[in-house]
Amino acid sequence: MVKIRPHHWAIWLGLSLALCMMTGCQSPSSDQPLKRFTYAELHMATVFRIVMYAPNEATANRAAEAAFYRVADLEDIMSDYDPRSELSRLSNQPPGTAISVSEDLFNILTKSIRISQLSDGAFDVTIGPLVQLWRQARKTKHLPTSEEIERSKQAVGFQHLKLDKTHRSVSLLVPGMRLDLGGIAKGYAADQALAMLNSKGVNRAMVAASGDIALGDAPPGKAGWTIAIESIDTSTNSPARTVVLTHAGISTSGDTEQYVEIDGRRYSHIVDAKTGLGLTERIGVTVIAKNATTSDGLSTTLSVLGTNRGLQLAERVTGVSALVVTLEENGRKNVIQSHRMQKMHLLHQEAEK
Repeated sequence: MVKIRPHHWAIWLGLSLALCMMTGCQSPSSDQPLKRFTYAELHMATVFRIVMYAPNEATANRAAEAAFYRVADLEDIMSDYDPRSELSRLSNQPPGTAISVSEDLFNILTKSIRISQLSDGAFDVTIGPLVQLWRQARKTKHLPTSEEIERSKQAVGFQHLKLDKTHRSVSLLVPGMRLDLGGIAKGYAADQALAMLNSKGVNRAMVAASGDIALGDAPPGKAGWTIAIESIDTSTNSPARTVVLTHAGISTSGDTEQYVEIDGRRYSHIVDAKTGLGLTERIGVTVIAKNATTSDGLSTTLSVLGTNRGLQLAERVTGVSALVVTLEENGRKNVIQSHRMQKMHLLHQEAEK
């Protein structure tokens, strides 16, 4: 695996520009054979992995470096852990103050509110106070009190997040509001990294941010990218199924790896805004959508809504397919697919023949 360190970028760019001035820069010929290149870097507390097909290493390195820098910039904007991030600074403003924000932050908040409206608040980026309370509970392994939960709930509600498109400004209307983009940021970053690769002439690419994947053109000679959907049952290493995709986003949410046991009960890292606690149902959700921003946000949303309400929402959203897997206490696994996912499975079977 080839990997370029971020601090080498300025030196590499300077040498590249000097070489262009001396020799002239030419775009790679479209008929050059494409080679596979893989890169990985740590961002947003997870590994971002890029797989691409490019005519040469120089083109691949340049594209990957730009994509990773794009992700790093987004992390500086959207992190709720970093008190210096744009998101944290926005959360620290006095209630009702209209703050001009970057285009990226405004865009992701706009998309987030849309999902909140579709899901009647099952997805809510104002859930920050409850998330912070639950993080503490996961560390101490002590459930928050009902008083603590109710107090935090007073500052939660996407209806209290006001966006002004004309001035590209954001207002948090209730005291104590904190924004948390953990349920959508990685998908957005994957989409933006893929767009950056495309701008550098690399279209046959995949960007994977843990369980959130953005897909471009298919690899050479293939119908698409073959993506394995992990099983919620950790007793087997076999994926539940695979799909072949291009120009799409696919995300999987669940508690297979991120969970805590408190007083003998298992809780997910995904917080339900209605209870203020992590989910207790063993559920794994995979969503396929037109982009990773949508698939990321909806996979979190469907996890909170549960099987029936979640699949009903998936059926209502154009171009969205969903697979929901639940695991009962006796080990029984239930697998339910949306209608579009069922048709996609048939298409995949045909592609394999």
